[in-house]
Amino acid sequence: MAKPRIELVEALRRTADKLEKGAKYQWGHMGSCNCGHLAQELTTYTKEQIHAYALQTRMGDWAEQTAAFCGESKLPLDLVISSMLDAGLTNEDLIHLERLSDQQILRRFPIPKRHQFEKNNRADLILYLRAWADLLEEQLVEKIQLGDLFTSPVAV
Repeated sequence: MAKPRIELVEALRRTADKLEKGAKYQWGHMGSCNCGHLAQELTTYTKEQIHAYALQTRMGDWAEQTAAFCGESKLPLDLVISSMLDAGLTNEDLIHLERLSDQQILRRFPIPKRHQFEKNNRADLILYLRAWADLLEEQLVEKIQLGDLFTSPVAV
């Protein structure tokens, strides 16, 4: 699970807000899909750049691209993924985000809904992003309350 960081919580919420306000969403477009929208918030890359980088790199969606990620490659999409990992995400987070499949996040929903999330559904993505932001924020608050914030420099 991602490291609880304020910048990541805010990026997740900004992504959900933009999608709710009608930002172009297209699951098959690497810059306008689940991961693509979050990548736009966490990096300086546009949806067009992200999509072009994905086409230059390897075949497959974000889950497949992330599984093949190499931090040393300097391939354009690997640089995007590196920036996202630097923001506190893990490779698994990106794979789960693309599929809306992280069980820690899904457990926050009633049982019937948790089994109905669709990877290419804007409304489901918005719910997932907000639940993820809430989860990370709760973890961050817990760290602060435990005084762990000062012993863990990656938390801020």
